[in-house]
Amino acid sequence: MATQTTNQRTITQKPEPAIATLNFYPNKDARRRTFALWYFGVLMIVLNVLGHTVLGFEQAWITPFIAVGSACAAQLALELADCWATGRKPRIGNDLFGVMSFFMPAMITGFACGMLLFPNEKFMPVVFAAVLSIASKLLFRAPVGNRTQHFFNPSNFGITITLLLFPFVGMSPPYHFTENVTGVWDWVVPGVILFTGILIHGFCTGRLPLVLAWLGGFVLQAVARHFIFGVPLLVPLVPMTSAAFILFTLYMIPDPATTPIKVRGQIAFGLAVALIYGFSQAMHMVFGLFLVLTFVSLVRGVALTIMAAHSRNSELEAIPESATKLASQAGVAQ
Repeated sequence: MATQTTNQRTITQKPEPAIATLNFYPNKDARRRTFALWYFGVLMIVLNVLGHTVLGFEQAWITPFIAVGSACAAQLALELADCWATGRKPRIGNDLFGVMSFFMPAMITGFACGMLLFPNEKFMPVVFAAVLSIASKLLFRAPVGNRTQHFFNPSNFGITITLLLFPFVGMSPPYHFTENVTGVWDWVVPGVILFTGILIHGFCTGRLPLVLAWLGGFVLQAVARHFIFGVPLLVPLVPMTSAAFILFTLYMIPDPATTPIKVRGQIAFGLAVALIYGFSQAMHMVFGLFLVLTFVSLVRGVALTIMAAHSRNSELEAIPESATKLASQAGVAQ
């Protein structure tokens, strides 16, 4: 604990956490981060196993192995390079749990790239997306406290750039998440993902206001498009019924490391994504969800950088004024 003494009171400040991501969790609680990280990682593993055996994923069965392997290799290479450049020790744990916790974010990113991209019979676009996703955490950073933090959701950024650079790569069709199940299972699969995701954001990440703001904004933009363009109201609301939309809503938009922690900021972020998504659909843009989230994250990253620069300038301007006051007080004392 660091202690700072002023003329009026003594202020006790908590030290910055070793993992910058904790800055975006309630009370900077490492246990909440670990639980949410492992929950999402296990969910992605189970979803991919069931997807390629039961649900009806249409990518080649080797795709998730290639994607996860590429992401983990990039994570390790960039970690070692950063350690060499800064002289710090690697954050890889000494036991199996520590090693798995280190690679879990890369595994989640790799699974997402392999699951959401459809590059036909090619694998290099998936490798490109996975590696770029991990690299974006070092390439694009904004000031947070006394350090910097990445502001793009890694998998969303990698997927977005891949879709823009490779026209032959498409998105996985939303129906393949429940393609081979019928009856009540069409409701059970998205229902389980929805229920458990709400619990995680309610108890661990503190991002439930953002999720609710995004959903409310999505409904509002659907109603607006209905009245402005005369489309049936059901049409812009249909995407909300898919498992793919639920995954995007609960596990990509509210990423704790790349979204505000304050409730007002969360609401603004969720509404901004929904509002610009509605505009993108009115302009007939494809891949709207991914493009919009990347754009809003970019705006937030730029805003954080500008605010940090303004704060530093204010502090520098205050230094001469403080020195003058101290000199004046010293003269009076003499």
